Amino acid sequence: MRNYQFTVAMSCGGCSGAVDRSLKKLEGVEDLNIDLDTKIVKVTTNDTLKYEDVLAQITKTGKKVTEGNEEVDGALQKRKV
Repeated sequence: MRNYQFTVAMSCGGCSGAVDRSLKKLEGVEDLNIDLDTKIVKVTTNDTLKYEDVLAQITKTGKKVTEGNEEVDGALQKRKV
């Protein structure tokens, strides 16, 4: 499994709903948690789904991703957005 965390510019339930619906369509997403208050999107995927693919799927919604992280050995490592 892979764990990714993104900070996404979301201001309402419609924004978070768009991100939620988009990610649920992506094959390989196993778990998804969106916190609108902190603007954090946490995604757990199978081992074949890459960070870049998840990032691309979020940006397709039109929402700006300001920060991205991948969990490596239990610690979050910053990734390019």
